Amino acid sequence: MNKVTFFKVGETYTNDQIRFSLDLENLGGIRPSLDSSRNIRHVAIMTAAEDSGKLLSENPYHDRIEGSILIYTAQGREGDQALAGRNKRLVEQYAVPTPFFGFTNIGRQTYRFLGLLELLRHYQENQADTKGTLRKVWLFEFRIHDQPEVVPIEDAPSISASLLAESRRNDPLAALEREVAPLPQGREEEGPTPVDLEAVRVRLFQFTPYDFEHFIKLVLERSGFVKVSVTRVSGDGGIDVNAYVDEQNEFFAGTHVQAQVKRWRHAVGSPEINNFRGALSTTAKGVFVTTSHFTRAAFAEARHESKPSIALVDGDKLAGIVIRNGIPTN
Repeated sequence: MNKVTFFKVGETYTNDQIRFSLDLENLGGIRPSLDSSRNIRHVAIMTAAEDSGKLLSENPYHDRIEGSILIYTAQGREGDQALAGRNKRLVEQYAVPTPFFGFTNIGRQTYRFLGLLELLRHYQENQADTKGTLRKVWLFEFRIHDQPEVVPIEDAPSISASLLAESRRNDPLAALEREVAPLPQGREEEGPTPVDLEAVRVRLFQFTPYDFEHFIKLVLERSGFVKVSVTRVSGDGGIDVNAYVDEQNEFFAGTHVQAQVKRWRHAVGSPEINNFRGALSTTAKGVFVTTSHFTRAAFAEARHESKPSIALVDGDKLAGIVIRNGIPTN
């Protein structure tokens, strides 16, 4: 069975090596290891993230790695997911620093070790199941810790406890960043359905970051803005798109608008809002556009009473704008 005593970031391991070395069950994306008292020793998170080369049709859970963040869909391929069983066990890491070993599938029962995982937040969203039916799923966002590079299995509990303590010490607002805040939607009697919104959002995820910025340029133009331009790929200082309110607008004619756009699956937090505000021109109004969601802390930061307000457009709101303006996404 070729058991190992440690895992090294970036190295590949067979399913059997992981299974027997960590004392896990053979199948499943969430594999806890329990001691004799049925307490969790550690958990292996097995993903087939999009960056692993898997086609969307082969990755019905839509997992994704963005930078150091793994966006992971809970267990349950059909119907609404429940925060129960193994899914619920993941939430326990907020209180107990249980080691989570992260692995991404690279084919033929072989996995690459990502590092130890830290649960940042979990929340519900709409997602299509394997039959294309819209349902409620639970998303978990993990920070991937690729240091230390070598993780001895017997030392994982102490390493995980140290990593999580340091992370939360550096982020005193961590508890406020765990909650995702749905943005208020317009009161249209016959607006786009959740199925329509999610269909558009899925297509937007297929854009490259560059193409997504140019798509937002088109969205702003179709929404009535003028002199819309995309900034240079490098040296934009955090500003992706510049635009101006049309002169025919009697209240805000000529107002300079600057946008930051993120084709992300993971939620936008308050640090991103604060950094964006710092990059704005002193005369510009800021708009943050994402295909994902905003945390409650991000929403509060955007509406801070003593700072310039930032307008927020999340994935559902963006999809609604796209549908209402008949903007093609292919």
